[in-house]
Formats: sequence, C-alpha cells, structure tokens
Amino acid sequence: MAPTNIGTMDSAYFVGRNEILAWINATLQLNLSKVEEAASGAIQCQLMDAVHPGMVPMHKVNFDAKNEYEMIQNYKVLQDVFNKLKITKHIEVNKLVKGRPLDNLEFMQWMKRYCDTVNGGTQKSYNAIERRDSCKGGKEANKRAMNIQASSKTSSAGSRANSAHCSRKNDTSSANTLQKTPSTAELQAHDEQITEMKLFVDNLEKERDFYYTKLRDIEILCQRPEVEHLPIVRVIQRILYSTDEENNTVMEEVISQQNQHLVLSPILENSAEQAKHETQKRKSFSTLDSDLLNGPTSAQRQRLSDDALELQLIESPIASG
Repeated sequence: MAPTNIGTMDSAYFVGRNEILAWINATLQLNLSKVEEAASGAIQCQLMDAVHPGMVPMHKVNFDAKNEYEMIQNYKVLQDVFNKLKITKHIEVNKLVKGRPLDNLEFMQWMKRYCDTVNGGTQKSYNAIERRDSCKGGKEANKRAMNIQASSKTSSAGSRANSAHCSRKNDTSSANTLQKTPSTAELQAHDEQITEMKLFVDNLEKERDFYYTKLRDIEILCQRPEVEHLPIVRVIQRILYSTDEENNTVMEEVISQQNQHLVLSPILENSAEQAKHETQKRKSFSTLDSDLLNGPTSAQRQRLSDDALELQLIESPIASG
C-alpha cells in the first residue's frame, strides 16, 4: 500500500512547481500554467481516477467549478475516495479553495508522490480526455486544452519553417566559405562555463528549498491556537500572504507601528522615573513623620513635669501664706 503520511522534510515537498505542472499536463493532457488552477479539486479527482480506475465517480466532478461551494463538492468526492482507499491524508479544503499557491503546491506535491508509488504512476492505457467528457464542464476543458495545443503546434510549425528557410540561406551563403571549427581550448572553456552554471543553479535550488522550509515552519507556528491571536503573529501572516502589490503597503504599516512604539518609549521611561521619584518622596515623608512623632513626645513629657511642679507650689503652705 502506498504511504499516505509524508513528513514535511520528505523529498516529495522539494519538487518544483514546473515539474508538478509538467506532470499534471502530461498525465491528464491539459495545459495548466499555474498550480493555483488546480484549486477547484477536479484535477485531484482525475489524478486519483488515473491511478485507481473506476474508483472515482467522474460524473460528480465539476471541471467548471468557480465558486467555493462548487469546489467543496469536488473535494467531498475526493474525500469519499480517500475514505474508500483508507487514505489518512487530511485535505485542508478551506485553504485550497482560496487558491493560494503555497497550499496548492504542497498538496499537489503530495499527490505526485502518492501517484508515483501506486503502480509506478498512472495507467498507460488511461484516456484522460474520454474520462473528462463525463464530467460537468469536462468537454469545455478538453476544447480549451485542444485549442492551446493546436496553437502551440501552429507556432512551432511556423518557427520550424522559418528556421528551415534561414538554414537554406545560410547553406547557400556559406557554400563557398570555409567553416571554422572551434579549437579544443574553446570547447574546454565552454564546458567549464556550463559546469559553473549548473553548480550555480543547484545552489540556487538548495537555497530556495531551504527558505521555503523555513517559511513553511513559520506559517505552521503562526497557525497554532496559543499564538495566532497575538498582534505580531498577525503582522507576520500578512507579510507571508501578501502579494507583490500589497507587500509595500504591509511593510509601510509595520514601519509606522515601529515608529509609534519609538515615540511612546520616552513617555514610558519618564513615567518610570516619576514613579521612582514619588517613592523617594514617600520615604522622606515617612521619615519626617517619625521625627515629628518623636519630637512632640519629649515636649509633652517636659510640659507634664512643669505642670506637676506648679501644682506642688500651689498646694504648699508657703505658697498659701
């Protein structure tokens, strides 16, 4: 049985979108140019039909789904197929129907890995166009694919004719001239340049995959319930999901918030100093109160002794005489 639980660090999630698109177009005889075009769920249903013939009720699949509720119906069909095959892969429908490139790419990467492990991929005798005819909007999808293929063939035929014409001209003009063959040193230099370019491309792909993994980890962390309500997490999510047009606006808002924080910081420092000063004043007042309390006590004692002496003089016989 094909594995259904694939870790985030598996090699399946490092397959590029161009390879995914080429695989979909070759398997289903389509002409997708973006991974987001598979957000309706119809592509995933037909891919499962290709590796498990007869398991998917294709008459329930809608290739013309444009609204979210229509897309959800396609994903319900896909979930029923998963349940029949005992596939435990969780389908994040709410994210996929939004048409976000990252979510759809990740799910299609899983689909490719699964299909490749089932019977070595799709059935060789699978007729994608015929199976799509029974779907809602399938005939229109076939027409669009055939028109694109016809236009591409026409353009390629025209380019071949132009190249043949140019080659005949070149042959005629170069018939009386000697062709210069490149030397061994030149060939070696070209080979070195090609090798350097290949290494450069490999390093770029590794760097891309590295940052993609980091961004995916940040996205998963921001979706955790205990932190997703924090303001900083919301800012990070806005940056992650912003388009090229929205990116400048989001960064300007973040910078303005930082400036406001810097403006408020001296106020917070002044309030802290003021609180410290108030504490010192309270301590000085308490010391003064204690001194005042000690002072009146000695004065009262002196006054009491004087009053007692005066009473003795009044009551004495000498004073009365």
